[in-house]
Amino acid sequence: MHEAPEDRAVRSFLSAIRVGDLCAGVVSETTRSGVAVTLDGFPARPLGFVGSLDLPWGRPRTEGVEVGRRITAEVIAVDRPEGRVRLSMAATGNPELWAFLKLLAPGEILAGTVASIESFGVFVALDDGPAHPVFPGVGFITFPELSWCRFETASDIVRVGERVSCEFLQFDTTNGEARLSLRATRPDPFQDFADGVVAGRRLRGRVTGLVPFGAFVQVADGVEGLIHLKDLARAPVRTPQEVVGVGDEVLVVVTDIDRGRRKLTLSRRELLPPIVILPRHGDALGAEPDGDPGRAGLVLPQARGAGEDVLAAAPASGVGQEKSCARSYRLG
Repeated sequence: MHEAPEDRAVRSFLSAIRVGDLCAGVVSETTRSGVAVTLDGFPARPLGFVGSLDLPWGRPRTEGVEVGRRITAEVIAVDRPEGRVRLSMAATGNPELWAFLKLLAPGEILAGTVASIESFGVFVALDDGPAHPVFPGVGFITFPELSWCRFETASDIVRVGERVSCEFLQFDTTNGEARLSLRATRPDPFQDFADGVVAGRRLRGRVTGLVPFGAFVQVADGVEGLIHLKDLARAPVRTPQEVVGVGDEVLVVVTDIDRGRRKLTLSRRELLPPIVILPRHGDALGAEPDGDPGRAGLVLPQARGAGEDVLAAAPASGVGQEKSCARSYRLG
């Protein structure tokens, strides 16, 4: 299959471009999703693109980037298969901030002060580096990175004005932020738990959440495991609510521990009494079913609250079934 001359030219042009380079060109089109740019050195068609989140901050998105205007922007990605260069005007508009963030290395510990707690995460004003032109702080912690343990609100973990030390995860070029992890600086309780527990171990825990495919159970501080729906009871159930509820204390057995993924798999099924099938009225106890579906009893999971780990059986006839972050800040 022969490559078209224009495709060869595009490939050759893009081969010399690297992330972090500054590229100049002329705005050729503006849309709601961003700005197309005809780059210097390749006038045949626009190869540059500035996404809406990468336009200059602090003013309406397309202000000052009308068609025909010359711009200079930093390369933040090169998509060679698609023949496109992703550019950021926010980077060239905030050179001191970008220079600071690009020097940070993953795993580095950064200190600062909690500046704001929002519905989508926590901003941290870092001790070093410039202030952010829009957000309360250059550092940002997503909720999962706040703690190894379950919590209701971010205020359970940190307070505005509190001093924190966090691990740097990555440079968020879209928002001009240092993504941080507070929990990475603290011991992981899952690893300590895994040191002393093996598959087959019986544990008591508390149900902390119900999902369509099972129930989450806390078996130690900061350690939760999942009981899959099929392992909640010996008799099949359609929803976890049929047999357990949030807050219930349950006995479980560990079936698998995955340290790398921090995944604990539990089961309740093996610890329950075996299923008992009652004969139809008139049959002798111990009689074998004769193959007629109406002759066998239906085994139902006992309703919650009637005693854990017990199953009830009922005749087949006349038995009814049991019943189950957009940010508020604007860059422009």
